[in-house]
Amino acid sequence: MTVVAVAQVGSVTFDADATVDKAVAHIAEAAAAGARVVVFPEAFVGTYPKALSFGSPVGRRTEEGRDEFLRSWRAAVEIDGPEIGRLADAARAHDVFVVTGIIERAGRTMYCTIVMIDESGAVVGAHRKVMPTGSERLIWGFGDGSTLPVVDSPAGKLGSVVCWENYMPLLRTAMYAQGVEIYCAPTADDRDTWLPSMQHIALEGRCYVLTACQVMRRSDYPDDYAATFATEPDDVVMRGGSAIVSPRGEVLAGPLFDEEAILYADVDLSEIVRQSLDFDVTGHYARPDLFSLHVDTAPAAAVRFVDDTALDVSADTDGSRA
Repeated sequence: MTVVAVAQVGSVTFDADATVDKAVAHIAEAAAAGARVVVFPEAFVGTYPKALSFGSPVGRRTEEGRDEFLRSWRAAVEIDGPEIGRLADAARAHDVFVVTGIIERAGRTMYCTIVMIDESGAVVGAHRKVMPTGSERLIWGFGDGSTLPVVDSPAGKLGSVVCWENYMPLLRTAMYAQGVEIYCAPTADDRDTWLPSMQHIALEGRCYVLTACQVMRRSDYPDDYAATFATEPDDVVMRGGSAIVSPRGEVLAGPLFDEEAILYADVDLSEIVRQSLDFDVTGHYARPDLFSLHVDTAPAAAVRFVDDTALDVSADTDGSRA
């Protein structure tokens, strides 16, 4: 048995350093309770900009919207930056595997990214959301197939799928094919319909599902935050709903709403094998003669610089050939 934890905790909006302070405290708390893996919500470090429109009606962008984009960009973090370094230090100090959502800054583009840090403090995986949902596509770039890792953790083989990516059957299949056992689903979806989806994935993949969502109220955001809904100070922007689900589809912890807390559950990998007697979605229950999936894991670069000076070594300097 291995103890895993889900931290239902909200960001300190647009303040990555202060948010990391909260994360470090929760890592210490989870470790003290015996957890070897702790999962934080989507966009936890950097701030999920729920209810913002970024001043972008079809056909026009406003200066106010550009200011909102700038504030989000400034609050974002780099994977090799000091904020992730502090999380890595905490993971190493407490011997805990950490999974956290961040808003990643890469040049002038942002990505909704999940970072996986092992108990030695090494960043062993990063998954960029491959399909931002709805208007998220305006402000975040798209991940590619090079960021779909399943990595070893103290609780088992671990992978991360973000929010509505979990509704993409082929992405889930790619995770199952890599043998995912600890399926992490950081999210900003706090609807009642989210938990049944997590139960379905646990049953479909015969894996443990750890889903983490933030709890945030309008008063947690700056006064000039131009929310299009949840506009009163006590209005709930995200209400949580975090949970841990077994390979049987049984809810082991949660769902928890309207408060910050850490959820815990025991993981027994033998239960995954037991539940695979009658169903292994990419194993004995697959029909590759009928259905197959091709996953391109190559990085998708917009520009490739190729040095071709060595391609024409037989040419003389005047262009003639020997």
